[in-house]
Amino acid sequence: MKEGQVYQLTEEQEMIRQMVRQLVQDKVGPIAARIDETEDFPEECFEAFVENGLFKLSLPEEYGGINCDSLTLSLIIEEISKVSPASALMVFSTQSVIRVIKAAGNDEQKKRFFTGFSRGNRLGAFALTEPGYGSDAGSLQTKAVLQGPNYIMNGTKLFITTADVAHYYLVFVRTGPGERSKGISGFIVEKGTSGFTIGKKENKMGLRGSITAELIFQDAIVPKENRLGKEGDGWRILTEVGNQMRVWGVASVSLGLAEGAYEYAMTYAQERRQFSRPIADFQAVRFMLADMKIGIEAARSLIWRIAVMIDQNQGTKKEQETMVCIAKCFASDIALRVTTDAVQILGAYGYMKDYPVERMMRDAKSTQIIDGTNQIQRVIVARNILRP
Repeated sequence: MKEGQVYQLTEEQEMIRQMVRQLVQDKVGPIAARIDETEDFPEECFEAFVENGLFKLSLPEEYGGINCDSLTLSLIIEEISKVSPASALMVFSTQSVIRVIKAAGNDEQKKRFFTGFSRGNRLGAFALTEPGYGSDAGSLQTKAVLQGPNYIMNGTKLFITTADVAHYYLVFVRTGPGERSKGISGFIVEKGTSGFTIGKKENKMGLRGSITAELIFQDAIVPKENRLGKEGDGWRILTEVGNQMRVWGVASVSLGLAEGAYEYAMTYAQERRQFSRPIADFQAVRFMLADMKIGIEAARSLIWRIAVMIDQNQGTKKEQETMVCIAKCFASDIALRVTTDAVQILGAYGYMKDYPVERMMRDAKSTQIIDGTNQIQRVIVARNILRP
């Protein structure tokens, strides 16, 4: 999509969006508060998503998918996140693994792993962060050494979404000499791999319905056939494919969160009466609602623009990277601002767990941190615009 161009959704995209919206209202909404409170894996959501093929979206048609493009996937993640971003992360994480395999895997790997994903009930997990290295991904220390037909993997990955329920793990480790980005490779590690276990489950502030835990590799045996590309291709995969994940991932989660909070606050402001009139009649509240809407529409424009850039292969890699970082940073900042304002509009009720906006605010804070902190996004944007 060129600068200033308005994008019109296709009939199929609108149909998918409406289907997911109804599915979320029927199956996800009724349990969103409960899974936040209990931190239980959302089995009802999982089964509903399986039944409707949401874990197969990015698969080629021959494997039962629809070869979903970035914009369509963004729309789906956005709709789920209006009610439960924790549930949306199951879809996001799985589609990210599928799309990386599609971009970087060989024919044998695609056939083998896509056959597994084609069952529709298989989840994927993306594993990069380590105890000592988050934003500084180039310094990761988990290692894999080739011994005969297998790699022997040792190390720990931290803060991994869907960690204890996934079936396929996209894991980035150090396989060769060289500093920072050199010598990093990507692997698909399968559930049940010898020497691979799940560690501590995290007790989080938000996104509590999404399981987050450690991955521990102690002489884990990973077949060399599970390496994506050549040794040392990991950083290229991360920067060229992994970077795009922020659009249909955290940026779209942030947009959905902001929309959900705005819609709830808007309804409340029109129904809540003080001084004999709805609080939406007061300029202080009206301006808050206006600013919320302005931020949401600006974030949507950014996300749609970069999603179409990716789908139509527009712009250079640097231009795409810059726009992805802008979209992630802006949308997540808007999500926290909008959800915080929603709590303020509801007043004391907004602070109570009986109402969803306090949960949305806690969830929104995570979007400024996960998948690259917003400080790192600004570093990348500044670097790219100052070194054209």
